[in-house]
Amino acid sequence: MHLSEFSVATFNVYNLQLPGLPMNPGQTPWTPAQFEAKAGWISAQLAELDADVVGLQEVWNREALEQVLAHGGLEATYDVLAEPADGELITCAALVRKGLLADPAPQWIEAFPLAVRLESNDISDPQADAIAVHIDTFSRPVLNFRVDLRDGEPAGEVFVTHLKSKLPTRIDQEEWFNQNKPLYLPHVTALGAAISTIRRTAEATALRVMLNTVMKGTDTPVVVLGDVNDGQHSNTLNILTNQPRYLVGEAVGGADTGLYTAQTLQEYRDTRDVYYTHVHEDLRESLDHVLVSEQFYDNSRDRKWLFNGLVIANDHLNTEDHRANGTGDHGIVQVHFRWRPA
Repeated sequence: MHLSEFSVATFNVYNLQLPGLPMNPGQTPWTPAQFEAKAGWISAQLAELDADVVGLQEVWNREALEQVLAHGGLEATYDVLAEPADGELITCAALVRKGLLADPAPQWIEAFPLAVRLESNDISDPQADAIAVHIDTFSRPVLNFRVDLRDGEPAGEVFVTHLKSKLPTRIDQEEWFNQNKPLYLPHVTALGAAISTIRRTAEATALRVMLNTVMKGTDTPVVVLGDVNDGQHSNTLNILTNQPRYLVGEAVGGADTGLYTAQTLQEYRDTRDVYYTHVHEDLRESLDHVLVSEQFYDNSRDRKWLFNGLVIANDHLNTEDHRANGTGDHGIVQVHFRWRPA
């Protein structure tokens, strides 16, 4: 391959499951009519995007994804990466334009790296209690694969992720909760939200450790696509990105292990930030992100690809009944690049 430009996208497809099959507890299965509307909407979005790589979240069933592609006549356009999506578990998946996928085979990583150890007896702060967080796996396994973009250049590493949501974890069926229900019941939302936050933070840390292994001391282009369930300046994003500096002169910056948010890159090109990918209780948030290594950062001395704009499809978030019209509940983020080494 010898691409002069390419684009990536992240797309939460909102429980892509075959009609009649179960999803999460409390969720009603799709009817045939609802699935048809959903397949039509998703395939139309994919055709409009025409992205080279699309990271997908909330895929339950590979067959459902293949039906979506067939609905839009896109079977010959993309390789489908969705091996674990057997209808039983929610997974990350991807679509890769044919001819771009490189060896080795895609992998779905469930276990945290051994280097992730979240324990401390902080002697620097005698007022802080010891802490130990024992989480060993991602709630949604991370998809990792490689793509060949330019002959003679290192293959790019792509990670597709879906971190733990902000939705408070249910604790009402825990033994400890029911042993002293009057004590805990008034605080069930706060306790559940804290548990979800701790899990999301641990998952972000585990992914950052994986990224360090790929990025440190290398010139490997890296792209992270995902619903990280947190905002641009959240602690979750700070852990994932390693907080690189942005405001430096052209082609003199860049961080070896840093990731740059496409949202920030777009802000440098625009006069107004209207980036949002999710609406909850009338609050517009940026939960879905494209993060890129210094090889895609304009001001890096090691730049290979120039940022060429970001587009968000989010008008459908104004729709109240996503089941009826097949729309999703997250915006779709697409980012363009063109070959222009520093």
